[in-house]
This record gives sequence, C-alpha cells and structure tokens, in this order.
Amino acid sequence: MSYVARIDRPADKAARYSEVEAEILAVVEGEGNRVARMATVASMLSDAFEDYFWTGFYVVDPDRGRELVVGPYQGTLGCLRIAFGRGVCGAAAETGRTQVVEDVHAFPGHIACDGRSESEIVVPVFDSSGALIAVFDVDATRKGAFDAVDAEALERLLARVFS
Repeated sequence: MSYVARIDRPADKAARYSEVEAEILAVVEGEGNRVARMATVASMLSDAFEDYFWTGFYVVDPDRGRELVVGPYQGTLGCLRIAFGRGVCGAAAETGRTQVVEDVHAFPGHIACDGRSESEIVVPVFDSSGALIAVFDVDATRKGAFDAVDAEALERLLARVFS
C-alpha cells in the first residue's frame, strides 16, 4: 500500500487516532520485521499529529538487560541510551505502565534530550508473549498535550502492531 501524507485529518483526537490506526495496520500488514514496523508507526503518527515533536521507540537492549537504546524515530537527536527507572522512558520500562506527563519539568529525573520538550507520553510495547520489547515515546512542545485519549489509543495501536 502506498501512503500519502494528509492535511485533512479529523479535528477530534479520538477520531484521528482511529483513522491513522487503520492506515498503519494496512501498511504494516504482512510485514514481520519489527524495525520496519517501528519506523512506520513513528513516521505515520508523527505526520498525523501536529503536537508530536519527537516520536519514536527506545528498544530494550538484549545485551545490556535493563537498558533502552534508541530505535526508529522522527525528530531531533534523541538520547542514545536510557536505563530502566531513569526519566519518563525508564519509568515506563520499569513499571510496564504508560506514563502521561503534563509538564516534563515537574517530573523527577526527567531527561532533557531536547530542551524544547514540555510534555510527554511513553507507552510500553510488549510482544505476543508479554515481554517488554520497547517503549514508544512522544514529546510535545506545549504543556498538557497528552491525556487519556492518547494513552488509550496508543496502547491499543501498539498492541495490535506488536503483539
């Protein structure tokens, strides 16, 4: 399937997620390579949401155990490695729970890979056996950009793409 960037997306956030989810699932259908799937998700979500300033994956490094290494992403330079429990990404990896941070400057231990980041959502990504394989990280340049709608939509999408 070919994909063309769109400017006519629904204004309603839930409807926009639903639309782009269907498009992502159509594009990755039959693609077994995890990196290709991650790159597609990061690219298409980054294109679909104006608030997505940095969009991408930090992958569990199998050689280092409790450490994430930068994976496919869209945006400015990302941190190369993040330990479990450190920053928002590390908190999501440590707890296995989505982190919605309204103001990153108020998050204890926040890692400022780019000083323009104001809010963040990080969703743990699990494979079909339930093992953590990555976290999906999105930063925005305005406070309060993410909420329960983002969390639910991203959790659903990532489960469908990687489980």
